[in-house]
Amino acid sequence: MFPVAFYIGALLIIAITNWLYHWRNPRCNGVLPPGSMGWPLIGETLRFFAPNTSSDIPPFVKERMQRYGPVFKTSLVGRPVIVSTDADLNYFIFQQEGQLFQSWYPDTFTEIFGRQNVGSLHGFMYKYLKNMVLNLFGPESLKKMLPEVEQASNRNLERWTSQSMVEVKEATAKMIFDLTAKKLISYDSEKSTENLRENFVAFIQGLISFPVDIPGTAYHKCLQGRKKAMKMLKNMLQERREKPRKVRSDFFDYVLEELQREDTLLTEAIALDLMFVLLFASFETTSLALTLATKFLVEHPLVLKELTEEHEAIIKRRENPDSGLTWSEYKSMRFTFQFINETVRLANIAPVIFRKSLRETKFKGYTIPAGWAIMVCPPAVHLDPTRYRDPLDFNPWRWEGIDTNGASRNFMAFGGGMRFCVGTDFSKVQMAVFLHCFVTKYKWKAIKGGDILRTPGLQFPNGFHIHISEKDK
Repeated sequence: MFPVAFYIGALLIIAITNWLYHWRNPRCNGVLPPGSMGWPLIGETLRFFAPNTSSDIPPFVKERMQRYGPVFKTSLVGRPVIVSTDADLNYFIFQQEGQLFQSWYPDTFTEIFGRQNVGSLHGFMYKYLKNMVLNLFGPESLKKMLPEVEQASNRNLERWTSQSMVEVKEATAKMIFDLTAKKLISYDSEKSTENLRENFVAFIQGLISFPVDIPGTAYHKCLQGRKKAMKMLKNMLQERREKPRKVRSDFFDYVLEELQREDTLLTEAIALDLMFVLLFASFETTSLALTLATKFLVEHPLVLKELTEEHEAIIKRRENPDSGLTWSEYKSMRFTFQFINETVRLANIAPVIFRKSLRETKFKGYTIPAGWAIMVCPPAVHLDPTRYRDPLDFNPWRWEGIDTNGASRNFMAFGGGMRFCVGTDFSKVQMAVFLHCFVTKYKWKAIKGGDILRTPGLQFPNGFHIHISEKDK
């Protein structure tokens, strides 16, 4: 009996040792990038999710860059991952979308955003949805939307003057959510009996948290927030089905037309996931950028001076100073676009972008195995001193003479390649128009400085308050 138990124990030890060896040393036909796979199963997930209160590259990435170089391997949420902080590799990955790499996110992310969300779809289906979104957020639609964006900015700024202090992140998030929800689904927060944004707030607070779905955890609250928001969206879609409009007035009407076509590729599940992602992405990311923009204006008076001069000059050139912004005026905002680019460079709104390797790929002597996840890290490029002088300094003038419209090897705040963010222009319009109204009509002072709580996925400006009042006429 004893020898049998001994042999079984010995075999078990050998099996575990062998498994541990292969976990720490994954098989590869070439040379894997250096790095550590961490603990079995959980890898380095716990360290990855640790908050970062600095404005620098997240410690998880920075420490490994210093130890292993710009490309390294790790394991997150049970998956082997290649992390790239190399600008050339990042650019190569974006340019080879659909050929060598494709968009991919961990199961915990797809559970949160929906398995049919636009980030998880590929090929023709992705292009189909992208064209649908451009129908709403493309240049021609934005030209028509410009007066609405200006009215929303003026209305909210005027309301803020009656408050003793304004929490900028919350106030701008509400402003942008109300505008976006109106364009997407004709939702009016002041008339609705249900608070749609409240569910998104619960969703956001647990978005970047350790994925344990147990009541009381942030991740559980996140899933519950999504569930409630999706239920509201589904009910709204059903109501619109029962009472269709004769004239298309929002994105919901467009979606219904697509759903009713015989040859449609759209399903209700895909449509609802798309609506959810658009609502989230449009208000959360832009409000973050606007909050940081306001903070930078408080801290950099010379930047405020030049920005104000540009916008006051626009008004002086008009025949009627009280007329609204025109598209040509918007396109003329040279320094404003430099200011926006510098803001989003430091905001790092998309701190990580995931892809998956479709085929074994070799790059700079390393092999990326087929099926491995790849995590592109834009902050490592945006804060690289070899690419940006004094990278942690806020300096809009560094963008003089540089194209501020698209992505490049050194700038990927809005992604890159064929998956360059379709809402980029919408976000820039909202920021530029808000800044125009803000600097020409109002003055403000910071009440509470606030901190920036950064996580591997998003950054949350925490407690930045201002007092705002009208300028002396």
